[in-house]
Amino acid sequence: MSLYDRLNARRTGASPAPTVQAPEIVEPPAPTEAETTVLDSVDEPAFVPPEGGSVPAQEPDRSSVPEAVVDPLAGVKEKAAQELFGRIGVRLNDSTLTEQQLHDLARKELAEIVAGEQLALTITERNRLIDDISADVLGYGPLEPLLDDDNITEIMVNRYDRIYVEVRGRIMPVAARFTGEPQLRRVIERIVARVGRRIDESSPMVDARLEDGSRVNAVVPPLAVDGSSLTIRKFAATPYTVQDLIGFGSVTPQVAAVLDAAVKAKLNIIVSGGTGTGKTTLLNVLSSFIPGDERIVTIEDAVELQLQQEHVVRLESRPANIEGRGEVTIRDLVRNSLRMRPDRIVVGEVRGAESLDMLQAMNTGHEGSISTIHANSPRDAVSRLETLVLMAGMELPLRAIREQVAAAIDIIVQIQRHRDGGRRIVSVTEVHGMEGEVVTLQDAFSFDHSAGFDAEGRLLGRIRPTGVRPRFAERIADAGIALPMSLFQDDALDAPHLGGMR
Repeated sequence: MSLYDRLNARRTGASPAPTVQAPEIVEPPAPTEAETTVLDSVDEPAFVPPEGGSVPAQEPDRSSVPEAVVDPLAGVKEKAAQELFGRIGVRLNDSTLTEQQLHDLARKELAEIVAGEQLALTITERNRLIDDISADVLGYGPLEPLLDDDNITEIMVNRYDRIYVEVRGRIMPVAARFTGEPQLRRVIERIVARVGRRIDESSPMVDARLEDGSRVNAVVPPLAVDGSSLTIRKFAATPYTVQDLIGFGSVTPQVAAVLDAAVKAKLNIIVSGGTGTGKTTLLNVLSSFIPGDERIVTIEDAVELQLQQEHVVRLESRPANIEGRGEVTIRDLVRNSLRMRPDRIVVGEVRGAESLDMLQAMNTGHEGSISTIHANSPRDAVSRLETLVLMAGMELPLRAIREQVAAAIDIIVQIQRHRDGGRRIVSVTEVHGMEGEVVTLQDAFSFDHSAGFDAEGRLLGRIRPTGVRPRFAERIADAGIALPMSLFQDDALDAPHLGGMR
């Protein structure tokens, strides 16, 4: 037992506690080598589907939350953190200091604070204590090891002592804990301050991002009744390519070839799907098809897209300041982007009045625009676009709105998360135009569920051509892009792909 641990025992008057390690994730046994990718399908208990292909409902995981390991030096750490705040608190958000300079300054002050405690620690133990306090004050506290774990795709803090993660499509609790509500609030405030946002009782909700692009949402009291809530959706350090999605079974080579040609031919594309279905991931892949010599303007609430081209201008909306002024909405940015000579406009998500400006841009010479929308089907996506345009307050007739939608949108790509945890493209739908008062749609590809599930509960179906040659194939040919018509025929498909992107 080290002197560090013996000291902990003496301070608490309890039996020596084990060394505090990074929180262990309570999860099933490690997957096989073929299943190690973060986008592979979820390992479910093996079963044989009943006759008819239906799958019995899965019982939710009711495992109890693991008990937290008590840190005997929590009091020392909290006291040192408070003293550090007293010394350099005003400089924590100093924009003139780099992260490295801030960490160097904090470690220097912490070394003096810890030395003043006169603890009988070795150099290694003293450095470990300084690292722990530095992570609490300058980093993300108990979330640090979770953020470093590439297998974790989502971190959900329900309150300071209830933390859950998503690993390979499964949600499970972890033993990590914040020391209390104040530490959790410090972490939230540090995250939002880095991107120029604020969170307090007058503005208790915020969307932000980490340095690696991970999406952050935070809600604090009084809206969060049981204490502050924090949700972090992590993104891969290296953006996924179309070959990755093909390998994961999220898309077939045939669909990928058609979407590649559609982007290059400057067709307007909407990616539709529910929450957590992988719309942003697919939007990144579609954006990668844009030729490198075109000027791209991206517009987002919080920057998440990871475009690899060089000629890219990234715009981000801004909320109002504490006086209620200075707000810049997505709609403002869409309007401004039209004056920036864009070849492509990529809107991270349309969820309000900006949909009208986006449709107008698509109809006035800005072809090749791409965006996402929350909807459960292509038909729902069209209906939701109509509703969002009405939110602009222009009092347009419904037929005029539908004509705008039918003229602007060429393709709707529907993506869905299936019961086995895989995220897959389930339809590629062409917007034909108007027939009477209705916007007509035609599937070029649709998902075939008839194959059912395998013995491990993984979906065997795949997306297949409907056999109908879409009209946009002519526009692709007019753009000088060779696209074999055999891609739209259901006679040369490979074996089914398991999995789906996560």
